[in-house]
Amino acid sequence: METDVAVLVILVAVAGLLIASQFIRVPYPILLVLGGLALGFFPDLPEVQLEPEVVLVAVLPPLLYSAAYFTPLRELRRNVKPITALAIGLVLATMVGVAWVAHAALDFGWAEAFVLGAIVSPTDPVAATAIAHRLKVPNRIVAIVEGESLINDGTALVAFKFAVAAVVTGTFSLVEATGDFFVTVVGGIAVGIVVGAAIAWVRRRINDPPVEVTIALFSGFFGYLPAEALGVSGVLAAVTVGIYMGRLTSVLTTPTTRIQGNAVWEIVQFLLNSALFVLVGLQLPEAIDGLDGLTTAEVISDGLLIAGTVIVVRLLWVFPITYLPRMLTPSRRRKSGPPPWRGTLVVAWTGMRGAVSLAAALAVPLTVDGGGAFPHREEIVFLTFAVILVTLLVQGLSLPWLIETLGIDGIDDGTEREENIARKRAAKAALDRLEELSTEDWVRDDTAERVGGAYRYRYRRFSARFDDDDGESIQIEERSESYQRLARELLEAQRTTVIAMRDSGEINDDVLRIIERELDLEDSRLEI
Repeated sequence: METDVAVLVILVAVAGLLIASQFIRVPYPILLVLGGLALGFFPDLPEVQLEPEVVLVAVLPPLLYSAAYFTPLRELRRNVKPITALAIGLVLATMVGVAWVAHAALDFGWAEAFVLGAIVSPTDPVAATAIAHRLKVPNRIVAIVEGESLINDGTALVAFKFAVAAVVTGTFSLVEATGDFFVTVVGGIAVGIVVGAAIAWVRRRINDPPVEVTIALFSGFFGYLPAEALGVSGVLAAVTVGIYMGRLTSVLTTPTTRIQGNAVWEIVQFLLNSALFVLVGLQLPEAIDGLDGLTTAEVISDGLLIAGTVIVVRLLWVFPITYLPRMLTPSRRRKSGPPPWRGTLVVAWTGMRGAVSLAAALAVPLTVDGGGAFPHREEIVFLTFAVILVTLLVQGLSLPWLIETLGIDGIDDGTEREENIARKRAAKAALDRLEELSTEDWVRDDTAERVGGAYRYRYRRFSARFDDDDGESIQIEERSESYQRLARELLEAQRTTVIAMRDSGEINDDVLRIIERELDLEDSRLEI
């Protein structure tokens, strides 16, 4: 099959799977992996070679930056203990557990067993958060899962580097590795802070939305590449830049830049993640072909063994680390009660693997010092793919059922109330400012009355939404729904008119787009 035809087949298949994910209760990452797997076994398609640098250098930095940028810092701070226990403690526990099983059951040497353990230890947040956001899981669970995935990539890749070095050189020093680990982590964070401050300094001095959005798209690389060049964690540098800029962007940029930037990031994240999951599936047949001397039964059993170890270690880690400190520390018991076991179970089951594990497996060198082959490299690559596939299918497909069965789907953890309070206070600030400005010569009375009327209505609406007086709240909400319906009907009438004018040649497409943008912004405001 010609290359251009093969690319067209893959694109059509991906588009079809993405459309299908909207109609069936299966997250799109899982469908894309299965689709890529099916395409990988298609005999006429050319072989797809994925270099690890494509993931580690070209794809990972913007994904890490955007994930960190949109992660709420308050939730990270509030959940720093469980996130640290998962992102560092669980990564090390998984590495040790998988290494022990690989050494005992699969005849791996200890060094290469730890390489495998480090590769499969970090989680991938895409499938998990796609499910969690769709089912409206409480924010604390989402914050813990996302925070874990932001940090554990750095922990796992640092451990991977040391494990590979031990195999290649044949030597390992725990003291030296521990010191290098802390230098790598602290250095990565420091580089991220410096780069973030430099980017903020530049963006304060420009006001050009396309340029600013472009800088934002490159910001992950600005953190990752210098950090890697300095020998520290590029992952943590990119994450730090993302958190830094996410905190400051609201005061650095204009509304136009923020609207454009958020829209661009949503598309970039979706495209990169979609491409990665398809590539995971496409690479699996090649990984299987690389195995020599193993029967089909051995291949399947080895893959299930390592994947099962990854899942079991997470379950055995999450529950004790959640409840034992409270059981052993009276002061913590008095300060707060134990987290609900249902939420803990969801966190324990949200351990899907993905792009970082894929890139690390492909980055395992072919040879060691002296020219010999890297021991068990083909098995490491295949077992990594097996873990990714099993965790995505088993945990990813069962997670929606688990969330609904436990009854935590749609639980209100105070987010809606916080949002309403913020809107109410913002409307009150606008009314106070309007009163201050009403004495200015440039403010006309009729204009002030018209603007003030809109804000007074918004203030009453947000004030009544969570009031105990259900009658008034319902009445205002009903009026709001009626207003939204009427406003949308009027907006649609305007759209129909200007489109007809464009079609008849009375106005050109540029005029249509200008008016259409204004109407779209008005339509978006109706969601408030």
